[in-house]
Amino acid sequence: MEFSNGTFLEYAADAVVVGAGHAGCEASLALARTGIKTALLTLNLDSIAFLPCNPSIGGTAKGHLVREIDALGGEMGIVADDTALQIRMLNVGKGAAVQSLRAQSDKNAYHRAMKQTLENTENLRIFQAEATEILTENGKCVGVKTHYNGVITCKVVILCTGVYLNGETITGNVVAKSGPNGFAPANNGLTESLIRLGFNVRRFKTGTPARVDGRTVDYSKCEIQNGDTDIYPFSFMHDKAPENKRPCYLTYTNLDTHAIIMDNLDRSPLYNGVIQSTGPRYCPSIETKVVRFKDKERHQLFLEPEGADTHEVYVQGMSTSMPHDVQRAMYASVVGLEHADIMRYGYAIEYDCIDTLDVLPTLEFKKVEGVYTAGQINGTSGYEEAAAQGLIAGLNASLKLRGLPPLVLRRDEAYIGVLIDDLVTKGTDEPYRMMTSRAEHRICLRQDNADFRLTEKGYACGLVKSDRYERYLERKAQYEKLLEELQTRILPKDAVAFLEKYGYGMPSKGVSYAEMLKRSIPLKDVMEYFGVFKEYPKNVLETAEITVRYEGYLKQGLEMIERAKRLEDKLLPADIRYEEIKGLRLEAQEKLNRIRPFNLGQAGRISGVNPADVSVLMVYLASRNEK
Repeated sequence: MEFSNGTFLEYAADAVVVGAGHAGCEASLALARTGIKTALLTLNLDSIAFLPCNPSIGGTAKGHLVREIDALGGEMGIVADDTALQIRMLNVGKGAAVQSLRAQSDKNAYHRAMKQTLENTENLRIFQAEATEILTENGKCVGVKTHYNGVITCKVVILCTGVYLNGETITGNVVAKSGPNGFAPANNGLTESLIRLGFNVRRFKTGTPARVDGRTVDYSKCEIQNGDTDIYPFSFMHDKAPENKRPCYLTYTNLDTHAIIMDNLDRSPLYNGVIQSTGPRYCPSIETKVVRFKDKERHQLFLEPEGADTHEVYVQGMSTSMPHDVQRAMYASVVGLEHADIMRYGYAIEYDCIDTLDVLPTLEFKKVEGVYTAGQINGTSGYEEAAAQGLIAGLNASLKLRGLPPLVLRRDEAYIGVLIDDLVTKGTDEPYRMMTSRAEHRICLRQDNADFRLTEKGYACGLVKSDRYERYLERKAQYEKLLEELQTRILPKDAVAFLEKYGYGMPSKGVSYAEMLKRSIPLKDVMEYFGVFKEYPKNVLETAEITVRYEGYLKQGLEMIERAKRLEDKLLPADIRYEEIKGLRLEAQEKLNRIRPFNLGQAGRISGVNPADVSVLMVYLASRNEK
């Protein structure tokens, strides 16, 4: 590569990661831990793995993603456990498929722990610098240029720009060039470079609530929410859940709060035209909630500690971009917050992102070899969605450099597979959030069995190391042994009294422990009465209990997966000219030509391609194969 106009060689790497948020951290670690010489660029070292919005990891469906990241050899689950202030299991009153872990994180401790991990990782060098241009030759990535005119040469680049790309914060009528929390934004140089490369760039929006001084909150008026104790941690590398150090609290908005908002709606950037970009549907501002749900007299607000070393409290559920004087009145109207001092006001933030229909399932850009994207640049919201994409993008870039096949997770294999397939097949017109309802095979994609689904794959790719793999093999062996022991039959004389407690009669031939579980008798009750299985760890007991209890549903789920795989196995050649296939509707031709699906299964999930179009493709493939 030739250098001119004051440019100079800053560093020679194999891979460059742009951005050190949750996507960038996982991408960098996936590359470096698999032997790739990696450079990580961040606008500010103090923003590495920063939690700019809610100080938590996990949540509904997001907890599944964290467990999957961990099962593949990622870092988020380990750091979340190590820096948690509180951990809870959500949806415990519902089925196992939708139960999810959520940890209240110590914001500063999380940042410090992840930064330390990155600094001590072999093959990884960190730079505080802004990337302004992706350099290419002959349709391939060859380097990244920084705002200091330095060039870092590389063969692959992973773009993990978060909400910093052309970031602007909005509060009332005040619009400022800024990243989250007052950090500097990335200027438009990189956006212009992406447009030149052929990316379709658009603009999304997210927001955050105020932080209040916890010493000025009247918690006696709020409902306390303590953490759970008898649950497993995020990481399969840890034996027990983190200690619960701080409680959270619950309070509500009221009609006075709603009146203040409605009376000042003309001053809201969301309703007076200042904000034009698309915001998140599933995490709306308090203004949007009050307008959209006029019949509701109140909305939940969670008061969450930001860290052990600060009095800042995050008011979850009250995201806003109202002017400061309106925010003061809004918060003061809430029970428990009447005299709360606002330490940081809420704001909205707009940023540049791309259309993921231009991205392959490997997260590589279709038009330029070696350019990958991950996180909010792909139109997603949430730390967990970002980290999952970062790991997959980094791992696929590593596999490419090592001359190995890519890792593409199917929808029946992981929530990560659902997430990425949705992005590259359907696209998104708003910030995308993972939800359990998006996964059609969720009964098989539980968070308790993430290692059984994914650790072998991570090991084959070189990201899962021997210590993690040995723990996985040990747990799997214990699980299989327990399943066998659960088939042990108990004689009638030993179990009659126990079954009668639950309203069941005793079969003349006895009953197995597994049959008791299928009758909805809790395994812990079986263990206590018969004095069995106490040598097994909790995570093995839980996975085995779910497997036995949901055996019928799991069998149906596996049959559905097999039917879906038959379509996934029918590959679509890369040279298909869809406009020449007779019987395909015009809309289907256009969508198929744009997205270029890999197989019939993916083709059928494209918006605008219906079952009749898939049937036409099947006939076409059959005739092509005959020829």
